[in-house]
Amino acid sequence: MLFPIFIFKEKTGDFGVIVPGLPGCYSAGGTLDEAIANSKEAIELHLEGLIEDGLEIPEQGRIDDYKKHLNEGGIAALVEVDASAFAGQSERVNVTFPKRLLAKIDRESERLGTSRSGLLQSAAKRYLSESGTKEQKKPARSVREPKPEYKRTK
Repeated sequence: MLFPIFIFKEKTGDFGVIVPGLPGCYSAGGTLDEAIANSKEAIELHLEGLIEDGLEIPEQGRIDDYKKHLNEGGIAALVEVDASAFAGQSERVNVTFPKRLLAKIDRESERLGTSRSGLLQSAAKRYLSESGTKEQKKPARSVREPKPEYKRTK
């Protein structure tokens, strides 16, 4: 799963990192490379906390969805984290799609930088949330921001 991050040069000379798709997830580093590497670890720890609290990993937007951070002088980057390790047990299923639809799914998943399975999971979650299935939400821990709400897992 790709996580957009924004890196800012701090007055101290270090680099601060925010992960806008995971409110409350921050990191830093003495160099740009350190900041990016440390942000991956921060994301993994944040995901572990969400799962421990029984919360769902939120879908991530694209860098363009967080343009305000670019306007504030941030440098945009993408960090890849294997979120499947945090998603609990997965089950392989066999489904059938028309070839043209599957080709569209593959093109869109490539454009978004995700897998076919990741795109289909996101689409299914979005459909279920929009179809009226209401789940209890529990606020997640936050450091500097109001507590965001994440969907509960099973």
